[in-house]
Amino acid sequence: MKFETRTPRDRWIEAGLEALAAGGPDAVRVEALAKQLGVTKGGFYGFFADRNALLAAMLDTWERESTDEVLERVEREGGNPKRRIVRAGVLTFSSDRLLPIDLAIRTWARRDPAIAGRLRSVDNRRMDLLRQMFSTFCDDPDEVEARSLLAFCLLIGDHFLAADHGDRSRAQVLHRAADLILDR
Repeated sequence: MKFETRTPRDRWIEAGLEALAAGGPDAVRVEALAKQLGVTKGGFYGFFADRNALLAAMLDTWERESTDEVLERVEREGGNPKRRIVRAGVLTFSSDRLLPIDLAIRTWARRDPAIAGRLRSVDNRRMDLLRQMFSTFCDDPDEVEARSLLAFCLLIGDHFLAADHGDRSRAQVLHRAADLILDR
């Protein structure tokens, strides 16, 4: 006798996050995900009451991976505060996995107040880390806040800016901007 195994819950969430990153929340459709996974959509309802439950699980996964897991890894790997700031940014905003999801959620948040609130919570946690790290080598609270904002904006804005930099590469300009913000 052969038993049919269900598609694991995490595979549905992962497929949903991939669809979100590629096409926004409207691309997260149960039927399309089932087709992508090569299964029927019946198994979906064993894990999720409806599409909204899947979207909530996707947001939970994104938040855990982009904050909790990033912060844990930054702490575990240690280093001086400047290195930790750079590491947190690299883990969050330069990966093929987290970056597209983060950018899709930012777009989604522009038209959905509940998502905007969730994004605000995540961004506040990220800013708290920056404030904590900058305050280890900067005494002025106003400067700590400004440096934190500039660092965060640099990481996000880099993905939206289409400007050229003369005879300098984007990487060179980003590195110099980081040097200025981090006082290196």
